[in-house]
Amino acid sequence: LRRAVKIKHSPGAEWDNPMQFVLACVSYAVGLGNVWRFPYLCQMHGGGGFLIPYMLMLVLLGVPLFYMELAIGQKMRLGSIGAWRAISPYLGGVGLASVVTSMYLCLYYNVINAWSFWYLFHSFQSVLPWAKCPVNSNKTGPVEECERATPTQYFFYRETLDISGSIEENGGIHMGQALCLLLAWIIVYLFIVKGVKSTGKVVYFTATFPYLVLIIYLIRGVTLHGAINGVKYMFTPKMEQLAKPTTWINAATQIFFSLGLGFGSLIAFASYNQYNNNFEKQAIVVSMVNSSTSIFASIVTFSIYGFKATFNYESCLERVRLLLLNTFDLAEDTISLENVNHWIAELNRTHPEQFASLGSRLETCDLEAELDTAVEGTGLAFIVYSEAIKNMPVSQLWSVLYFIMLLLLGMGSMLGNVIAVITPLSDLKIISVLSYPVGLVCLFCLLLGLGFTTRSGNYWFTMFNDYGATFSLLFIVLIEVITVCYIYGIKRFEKDVEDMLGHRLNWYWKIMLAGVSPMLLITLFIFYIVNYIQGGTPTYQAWNKELGKSVVTEYPPYAQAFIGLLLASSVCCIPLTALYTYWKKRNLASGKRERTVSTVSA
Repeated sequence: LRRAVKIKHSPGAEWDNPMQFVLACVSYAVGLGNVWRFPYLCQMHGGGGFLIPYMLMLVLLGVPLFYMELAIGQKMRLGSIGAWRAISPYLGGVGLASVVTSMYLCLYYNVINAWSFWYLFHSFQSVLPWAKCPVNSNKTGPVEECERATPTQYFFYRETLDISGSIEENGGIHMGQALCLLLAWIIVYLFIVKGVKSTGKVVYFTATFPYLVLIIYLIRGVTLHGAINGVKYMFTPKMEQLAKPTTWINAATQIFFSLGLGFGSLIAFASYNQYNNNFEKQAIVVSMVNSSTSIFASIVTFSIYGFKATFNYESCLERVRLLLLNTFDLAEDTISLENVNHWIAELNRTHPEQFASLGSRLETCDLEAELDTAVEGTGLAFIVYSEAIKNMPVSQLWSVLYFIMLLLLGMGSMLGNVIAVITPLSDLKIISVLSYPVGLVCLFCLLLGLGFTTRSGNYWFTMFNDYGATFSLLFIVLIEVITVCYIYGIKRFEKDVEDMLGHRLNWYWKIMLAGVSPMLLITLFIFYIVNYIQGGTPTYQAWNKELGKSVVTEYPPYAQAFIGLLLASSVCCIPLTALYTYWKKRNLASGKRERTVSTVSA
């Protein structure tokens, strides 16, 4: 560790106080996944019943690994590459793999912030542009693609993305999106240009303001008509889901990824702590805040989701009511929304032939079916929420608040992603010789990220999101915990903790780190590989403008090859760096022997 001390961060490169560090971790860990992925998983895996495996995985996997990464960063006072090299020269590849994975995340994650800017700028209109379909070029009616889909889907896929029909159909850059991406990267640069001194000030806002917006949305959400339907749906457990292995696997991976383990960001953040900072308490606090936020955000999401589902259900009933009134020439007040189903059965019994003539015009309205429609990721954030917002009174206000919240959540996570790249490279003096290292990293990511603003860019975005981090993070954290417990040694780690905190590891940390967590990670890793092999050819959702919906499409061969490259590129850093270190040491040793022999001969 003497060598590690020599190349630690420069003096003064520390958080002003422990609160800044906690807020930085909260701002990084609490991100878009809490708002859209957790509600989706909760809906898919049995509502309130999903909380059981989720909380278990938090205790068995999330908190111990979070604790471990903070301890490593604070002890070594280095970024991910330097920290693992300090433990063993052969393990520098673990940190390098984290940097590569974080770089992939930087490339596409800021695109979500660009979309948020796009929606925010379009929120300042008298009528929200996703509230109704635009008129076609002939001024004879709405655009056909929008009629086949919905106004919110049309605005996202056509106006925001101008998406192509498949990944093989390329097109030019969407200038509006490119400018929004440029703005997003300028803001990220300004947030971190002065290191932790500027980042530490920013996190006071990025970590707290989203909670204010969520509280406002909760108050508004629970007062919406039909909100209770969504909240009841969320907390109604489907216990049969607990018998499915995928429920437990998804609970573990959600904990794993939402805390930001394996990216190197937590190690980088902790490296700016004072040596005797109480990271143990902070690890527990941040983990609990992150998980509580997921549950809190889900209540907000499901209240709005219940409003949307109820609105769609009652709109369907109203269309059926009008159809029955006009077809059977009934008085206006004969049929109400409450007795529509009764009249359907009655008219079918009394006028079977006339009722049969309705055919496909008679819709089937089902509230449970509306609530069962699971939407993940960008679909939940930019389509479902937008559709609910447009039906609220003063919809522009709620739209502005929502997309500001998304921006702050996204920006908070981006700070951690970029710092995870810059800190280890600075420690190795790779970019510190340059005049503007932060600016060059941001510019590099911006230029490569422009590819996601092309017409086929969203398909590449999906590819990076699905395959850029999952496999590599599982492998990285598995190597990390094995390294700490069985290569560096749990006893040496225990002494380091005692040196920093004044007390040794208690039984909980020892059992989790040395036994339970590695076994769970190995299980997850094997499951991912088996699931990937059994899944067959990788597929993606391609937008079909003729149908007005997404259709499942197989990736072409070159895209499948790129997926393989994404999966392997970061993981390969670990064995390749170890082999390079071995080769370098062997050559160095050989050179010393040759010089010794030459000297003796002389």
